[in-house]
Amino acid sequence: MLAVEEALARLLAQAQPLGQEDLPTLEAAGRVLAQPVRAAIDVPPMDNSQMDGYALRAADAAAGALPVRLPVSQRIAAGHPGQPLAPQTAARIFTGAPLPPGADAVVMQEAAEAVGDDVLIREAPQPGQWIRRAGIDVQAGARVLAPGTRLGGPQLGLAASVGCAQLTVYRRPRVAVFFTGDELVMPGEPLPPGRIFNSNRFMLRGLLCALGCEVVDLGIVPDSLAATRATFVRAAADADLIITSGGVSVGEEDHVKPAVQAEGALELWQIAMKPGKPLAFGRVRAVPFIGLPGNPVSSFVTFLLFARPFILRRQGLETVAPPRLRLRADFDWPRADKRREFLRARRNAQGGLDVFANQNSAVLTSCVWADALIDQPAGRPIARGDEVEALLFADLMA
Repeated sequence: MLAVEEALARLLAQAQPLGQEDLPTLEAAGRVLAQPVRAAIDVPPMDNSQMDGYALRAADAAAGALPVRLPVSQRIAAGHPGQPLAPQTAARIFTGAPLPPGADAVVMQEAAEAVGDDVLIREAPQPGQWIRRAGIDVQAGARVLAPGTRLGGPQLGLAASVGCAQLTVYRRPRVAVFFTGDELVMPGEPLPPGRIFNSNRFMLRGLLCALGCEVVDLGIVPDSLAATRATFVRAAADADLIITSGGVSVGEEDHVKPAVQAEGALELWQIAMKPGKPLAFGRVRAVPFIGLPGNPVSSFVTFLLFARPFILRRQGLETVAPPRLRLRADFDWPRADKRREFLRARRNAQGGLDVFANQNSAVLTSCVWADALIDQPAGRPIARGDEVEALLFADLMA
């Protein structure tokens, strides 16, 4: 069995980024930038007011005793440039409006009082007061976004602020999925004796959609080598990645492994971890394949630890490892396993971690209750108060 790090390194070594495409910036949310974004303009492009108030020459309000009375010569709203400011006058100005030529300060309206066509300035301003200078955020020519950046709200807003109407991004991964097992039934259908509802189909589709993948769902495949091979051929014709759930163990009805070997190559199989030992990776007609275990918790954990980083790397992200936290264990776990364990746990109000009592790989309720995985080395028990290494679901499913 391969160590977790070795298996992941072998997967990532073959996770080449997909092709690129141009998208309108408005439609690029969640995508990964493939080409840098540079500013063609200063941001903001002109000196402007930070406040509603009055633009003036600071020296005009410092010439005599306060309050100083100045005539209001113009009114300047955002988006409407003003006229040059005559000496010994003020301009009524609003937040974001361009500073008129000649003005060097803004007095907020709370420090002034309108009197007819004049204004009383009650606080002497300093030069530069309440002014946003051109280029204070971004200077023309600066690189504002680097390739490999995932485009969320702030990143898209920054791209728009420098005038980018479209962005070059990596293509969305097209992931074909299918689920093996004669025992699987879809919710809404009758549940005959010996059958179970196909929870993995819903779980994996949800995880893939959250990563921005285009999902090609090939459904449930009967337990037969011929059917499994045929489905692999269909998947390879129209996908960037094939993910299966179930059929990767060593039973007589586990047909995924021989089907991959017949239609391509199996490059790794079985990881020294719990849950999730029967993880498989290979290629089917040159398309990468990841075979997840059929037990729902095993499928969930191996997706987060192996499929997720593989997909992120193919999307163009360089850093795919989630942050790791050192947190206090508020429980005892004396029964250490000979394999590396990933325990479902949840942070508590005291800043420590509680562990779900039943760590069986079929207990999907543990994944809903938990908000973290404890990465516990093989053969090492946990005593209450020990520090353990945790991976938060918030990072693993982002």
